[in-house]
Amino acid sequence: MSDIKPHLKVGIHRLYSSDKNKIRAHFMRLDAESRRSRFCGTVSDGEVVRYVDEIFGHDSITCGALIDGKLRGIAELRGVYYARPAATEIAFSVEKDWQNRGIGDALFDRVFAIAQNRGVRMLHMLCLRDNNRMKRIAVKHNAEVSYGLDGIEAVLRPDWPTPLSIAQEVMGETSGYVYDMTARSCMALLQAGRKAMQALAVRPAS
Repeated sequence: MSDIKPHLKVGIHRLYSSDKNKIRAHFMRLDAESRRSRFCGTVSDGEVVRYVDEIFGHDSITCGALIDGKLRGIAELRGVYYARPAATEIAFSVEKDWQNRGIGDALFDRVFAIAQNRGVRMLHMLCLRDNNRMKRIAVKHNAEVSYGLDGIEAVLRPDWPTPLSIAQEVMGETSGYVYDMTARSCMALLQAGRKAMQALAVRPAS
């Protein structure tokens, strides 16, 4: 299970094509090390833009971690629908200032349940040898880990769907939706309050 810090309010839910601008902004905010870890090498801004343009292929599912309405982490499942027997690749990114707070674990829990509920029989995680956060997640979840010259491959084998895994996905999506709507409502109220204060400030004295 994820270990989100008690004071940290994180909404995790599915992302869609309408979220591409947020996803692009998230990748652009990654520091050099985090971007290199995510893409297993150095990539330019232009390559990131092209990647985001194709991120919602028909075989992928993407989830995001939102904090105060801003996307701070992403988990991607690629190859969900077309591989038989189903085998998918999973990838993560979390912005530097939000790392080591349990966000990666929470994202993993969500996409693992999504993969399990779709009959995925094998999950692959590929990372560079110095990506200690991904290695920790792999070890924590009893993955089969193999080491290459430059990288590491971890393999997990989900069970068949269970009532618990289905409930985890459904409840997670519901809570993520509620969180998002609450965050949007709070922002709208704050903006309305600012406009009202500005209007009072410029009102001529009677």
